[in-house]
Amino acid sequence: MSKTRISISLESERAERIRAHAERAGMDVSAYLVNAATRQMAEVEVAEAQFAGLDALIAAAEEEASALPPLPETAEGDLTEEERREVRAAMDLVYGAEGVTGPAARPGGAA
Repeated sequence: MSKTRISISLESERAERIRAHAERAGMDVSAYLVNAATRQMAEVEVAEAQFAGLDALIAAAEEEASALPPLPETAEGDLTEEERREVRAAMDLVYGAEGVTGPAARPGGAA
């Protein structure tokens, strides 16, 4: 099998750390980096395989949603008190409680 040379550039401090780790592992730097890259690629491939079905569901839902007509605008006065509480609770989940981050952190919040 033929080999291909790949050149990398990095800070000398990082290069020394890699050399030290390779030495402790009983490997030369090239073998150490190939091993690390191969392990990283395997981890990514496993994660991609595990989430492929979910990714497909999300893509299908996004495509379906893009075909829907836009929702009508709703003014705060159009909401019941219970609906306003639900909106505040949802906003707290996304942006944090008002007392923690303040209303300015929310879209449309006071500056």
